[in-house]
Amino acid sequence: MGIYEIDAKVKELRELRNMEAEVKSAITVIEDSLKAEMLAKNTDVLSGKDYTITWKTVITNRFDSAAFKLTHADLFAQFSRSSTSRRFVIA
Repeated sequence: MGIYEIDAKVKELRELRNMEAEVKSAITVIEDSLKAEMLAKNTDVLSGKDYTITWKTVITNRFDSAAFKLTHADLFAQFSRSSTSRRFVIA
């Protein structure tokens, strides 16, 4: 692949990422309007002809590794493992 093809692909990728951001923003606006409607109707479920929308509170318990590291540094080090990954960035 030559420099012109790479330039074209980077330009296309940037345009697609901008489009992705715009689509995500539009999705958020619609979701927020539906959530506002659900709040106004004081409901966590809305049903229509071909859809059901639920917006419920979910409680999730997660392990607080930062607090564990502060109080049990030796155990944290004993059970920690490293991982390797590659990051793709266009600046």
